[in-house]
Amino acid sequence: MSAIIELRAYSRSTTAPTLVFVDMQQEYLAAPRMLAIPHMSNALANCRAALAHARALGIPVAFVRWIARSPFFNPATPFSRWIDGFEPTGGDMVFERDRPSCYASKLFADVMTQGGGNFVLAGFAGEVACLSTVIDAFHRDHSVTYLADASASHALGDFVASEVHQMVTRVAGLYGTVVDTQAWLTHHQTRQAAV
Repeated sequence: MSAIIELRAYSRSTTAPTLVFVDMQQEYLAAPRMLAIPHMSNALANCRAALAHARALGIPVAFVRWIARSPFFNPATPFSRWIDGFEPTGGDMVFERDRPSCYASKLFADVMTQGGGNFVLAGFAGEVACLSTVIDAFHRDHSVTYLADASASHALGDFVASEVHQMVTRVAGLYGTVVDTQAWLTHHQTRQAAV
């Protein structure tokens, strides 16, 4: 049996992004708990579209979750479980951390560095985990693309959640690339067709 090996895929493997989902956990859906994010259905739909796209094309997928000894993200509660439809498969990477940035997981930091430092970020919460990860990526000379509409933020003080998320998106744009999910899907499909 013979197989054709696409050598261009190997030569460009360091530029291939990893799709990273941060904190796709029940804690953010469990109203009326303090960390529940209301009105996140559009963000979840965009996360689902990005995940389906990545899996269809064989793009590496990583899930990073917060595990803590506290009332929130406690592994002894059902709230630390994955959101339905975002359970990792055997081919996905899974990382755990106990601080906001994904880079708080040494293994995540090592895998991203050894993989070329190129990833696409989606998930929750924008103002904490996503923003700190984007800034940490910048300081490591990693290239991060933030899918702003596949993420959502909490309200802070007098600012409603949508205002906070808009500001998070602008700040993230100082440290990485910010796009909406459809633009990323279209761009990535165009690049795949060119290969």
